Amino acid sequence: MKKNILVIPGDGIGPEVTTWGKAALKQIAKDYGHDFTFDEALMGHVAIEQTGNPLPDETLEKGRKSDAILFGAVGHAMYDNDPSLKVRPEQGLLKIRKELGLYANLRPILLFDELLQASSIKPEILRGTDILFFRELTGDVYFGEKQRSEDRNTASDLMIYHKYEVERIAHKAYKAAQQRNKKVCSVDKANVLESSRLWRETVQEIAKQYPDVETTHMFIDNAAMQLIKDPKQFDVVLTANLFGDILTDEASQIAGSMGMLASASVGDGTGFFEPIHGSAHDIAGKNLANPLASVLSGALMLEISFGLKEEAQTVVKAVDKVLKEGYRTKDIADKQTAGDKVLGTREMGELVLKYLAK
Repeated sequence: MKKNILVIPGDGIGPEVTTWGKAALKQIAKDYGHDFTFDEALMGHVAIEQTGNPLPDETLEKGRKSDAILFGAVGHAMYDNDPSLKVRPEQGLLKIRKELGLYANLRPILLFDELLQASSIKPEILRGTDILFFRELTGDVYFGEKQRSEDRNTASDLMIYHKYEVERIAHKAYKAAQQRNKKVCSVDKANVLESSRLWRETVQEIAKQYPDVETTHMFIDNAAMQLIKDPKQFDVVLTANLFGDILTDEASQIAGSMGMLASASVGDGTGFFEPIHGSAHDIAGKNLANPLASVLSGALMLEISFGLKEEAQTVVKAVDKVLKEGYRTKDIADKQTAGDKVLGTREMGELVLKYLAK
């Protein structure tokens, strides 16, 4: 199989972790006889510094021509501390999602038994959890009209959805559920928000086309509580952009760390694969970042964009073997038992490659 992969390292720890996501893909290509070619491009704060644009035209054009994109992270503390800045790294991420039609964000909550102790939630509550989130990615308040009064004392963000936007991601969620445990939980705030009422009505219509899938509806506030109380009740979770952003970050505690969670943003063309942990500038360049989420994002790319399920499972098994042998990065280490098996970014990446090569 011949594929063109664009790597966008981005900001902060992005370059450190994508190094190992890319390396894992190269090892898979070597072992299975595939032809993967790689290119790189700028996005985020680093792109603003070099071009003044968080998403340069060259990057967008390369993205359109690629078969899949492996992404690191965008963001910098200077923007967090100065909300008045007009050009921001996150604008690049939002624009590439819109331009490439990446309307569905898939976030599997993949729980490795070896990391049960890494979470603040009791192991008996976590064990057996397997959730796949479908977060709508190109609508909601992130893309709605934004206004600020002249005196800067009043602001508004329009929470907007069109029916077709809900329909297309709902179909993806239901089709995925048919291959899993045949349960979809749609999360909204239909008791208060008109956009959520449209969401629920549309999901109810789509559900009729999938009679083999059990459908439930849950308000966002209850879902946030239930996710911690009893995560095993969920199979596929379908929700809007803002709610999905919050819930999937909350769900990182199920997996033990944001450093363990991969994600895929897909539409009808090029797929976009990234860890969910962000740029983490406080540890950038210190060999502390967990590269496993980037490696697992590569596994998602192999399965979702390229249909290479065996190769994807080979990557997951390599990560599982590393964890089974007790190796950890600092974010997932049990301070009382980890001992000398706490590794840096580079050492963890090298170990995963070692097991892949075997």
